[in-house]
Amino acid sequence: MNYGISSFAKTSTMKKYTDLFVFLILMISPLILFSSCKEKKDDPEPVPEKFIFKAADLSFLPMIENDGVTFYNREGQAEDMLTTLKNAGMNTVRIRIWHSPANGISGFQEVKAFSQRVKARGLKVWLTVHYSDTWADPGNQQPPLAWQNLTINVLKDSVYAYTSKIMTDISPDFIQIGNEINGGMIWPLGRSANMDNLKGLLESGVKAVRDNSTSCKIMMHYAGTNGAEQLLANLQSIDYDIIGISYYPKWHGKDLAQLEADLKWLSNRFFKPVMIAETSYPFTFEWNDWTNNIIGGDNQIITGIPASEAGQLSFMKEIKRISTSSSQLIGFAYWGGEWVAYKGPQATNGSSWENQAFYDFDFKALPVIEAFE
Repeated sequence: MNYGISSFAKTSTMKKYTDLFVFLILMISPLILFSSCKEKKDDPEPVPEKFIFKAADLSFLPMIENDGVTFYNREGQAEDMLTTLKNAGMNTVRIRIWHSPANGISGFQEVKAFSQRVKARGLKVWLTVHYSDTWADPGNQQPPLAWQNLTINVLKDSVYAYTSKIMTDISPDFIQIGNEINGGMIWPLGRSANMDNLKGLLESGVKAVRDNSTSCKIMMHYAGTNGAEQLLANLQSIDYDIIGISYYPKWHGKDLAQLEADLKWLSNRFFKPVMIAETSYPFTFEWNDWTNNIIGGDNQIITGIPASEAGQLSFMKEIKRISTSSSQLIGFAYWGGEWVAYKGPQATNGSSWENQAFYDFDFKALPVIEAFE
């Protein structure tokens, strides 16, 4: 007699086990999934790569192009300057904006159009807002004609409204509230001697940026390092992101080791990233028009780094090294690289900077642009 389990019983028993297995899998799967998601959620977010500025102030470029100048790349081929410099490694274009300039140069509409063009090339836009109709620097901080004789409260409202318009219409990636504000901005009310007024004006500009953007980074800009600590210490209540320092050997000293030490000290003192916001160097002491140049002799440059094509590149490679030599130093911007002698060889109102440009006297790109690599 066969006392074994019948085939029907075997089949029935196997089905029960199969159903039980499926049931257990269905019950356990959500727990496994939840555990997996929980582990993933607790994993640290990847740290974003630090942005390093490889920038150039090209504010004169629209004006120069309107005069019909053709630029050439390193191979001698006619090429748009933005294309040449982007191919070299430039990632950001710095553009100054004046309130109501008499001729429209660096005015709102020109800057808006140029910024759109820069963005279309995949480059970042950095605006330096002068809050003036003309140059603002340590020796000049005149208010726009439209803002003269205002009370401090009305002036703060004007700064807020103007900066808000810049943010909504141009939407820069980076913005300076003032340019080289060693002695303050929008004189006389905003002189650094009137620190409460200056802070109020800066706060109005900063608030306009924060109210209109969650991503735009704000810079405070100082010329040189001498005296920077004193001003920045007074501005510690201001909500800004980056310290920008101008460095020109003629005005700010010729000791590059001291420059590096000063930049690192400022970043450690104020717990903010620091960059070289302006710099330049000559490739020759010759000239290409009859407009007096700013730099014209060995006493104005660094010993051992000649005014030559190789010297200009050597200087900028050292600037690049210095400006990225610690985690809190975030790059550099070259000033005046576009400012060639665009009005011809006899112009007395042409360029005072053509011997420090990115292009030689035939408008061909120089080796210095390799510093953007």
